[in-house]
Amino acid sequence: MQTTSKAPSTLMVVLAFATVYIVWGSTYFFIQRALEGFPPFFLGAFRFVIAGLLMLGWSLSQGENVFSWKAMKPAIITGLLLLFVGNGVVIWVEQFLPSAMVAIMISSSPIWFVLLDKPKWSENLGSKSTILGLLIGFAGVVLLFSEKIMATMTSLNSSRDLFAMVLVVIGTMAWAGGSLYSKYNSVSNSATVNSTWQMLAAGVAFIPGSLLSNEWDKLNMAAIPTSAWLATIYLIIFGSIAAFSAYVWLLKVQPATKVSTYAYVNPVVAVLLGIFFAHESITPMQISGLIVILGSVLLINLNKYRKPKQVTATV
Repeated sequence: MQTTSKAPSTLMVVLAFATVYIVWGSTYFFIQRALEGFPPFFLGAFRFVIAGLLMLGWSLSQGENVFSWKAMKPAIITGLLLLFVGNGVVIWVEQFLPSAMVAIMISSSPIWFVLLDKPKWSENLGSKSTILGLLIGFAGVVLLFSEKIMATMTSLNSSRDLFAMVLVVIGTMAWAGGSLYSKYNSVSNSATVNSTWQMLAAGVAFIPGSLLSNEWDKLNMAAIPTSAWLATIYLIIFGSIAAFSAYVWLLKVQPATKVSTYAYVNPVVAVLLGIFFAHESITPMQISGLIVILGSVLLINLNKYRKPKQVTATV
């Protein structure tokens, strides 16, 4: 029975990874576009409340057991850690920090996954390929954005941006911790129900920050550019509903360390999208970074591919 529950369709796993890798890789760009029209806390509240309500409607139409406090409680805690703290920090700091720098700092999350995933310490810390892959992956992301970072370091406001960078580290830890909490404490087997309450909890949590910042008083809906509206719609449909639901499902059916590789692949996707759609150029240094990152993902997964029979025999 256990083997059946832990053997999801290979096609579904591949599609879920592709969705998380590609869609979340594009959200750095769309968050900055959305911030050109929406203040940060309002954007978080609007994005996640709308996405959560859409997911709630879908769950009810499918006859899901939505209103179960036993299932709602861990989902709400997860949503506050992942989307309110983790994603909220990204939204806020992208007002000040270059998206390339934010991407580099967020790419440290696979390391936090390993350090915080206590039940898997013996497996992850005992795997040389996993540890080596994590370190090489982070180095690859730094290499990928090294030229952009060197160009922007001189323009940073030391005190404000240092505080923003500290927040990104805290947000990254909260994201990893929330993901692991969801993996081990989620009660509902429905990724849709879990995503619904995670997004609604985060959306409601953003509202007090928006009110305290007087964002509602300054907001002129008629003056918001079309590009900001389109970016926000993209974030709701693809970033929240599609990619986040895929991520929540992957956490249940795949090792957390493997799922965390999105943090290395997302910057790669962001760079490639810039090349193909924004006509940005790619340098030899960036090509080196791309190769190193993809190699690190293979290393992280190497241990998982080598040991399936041993794990089955042990169980």
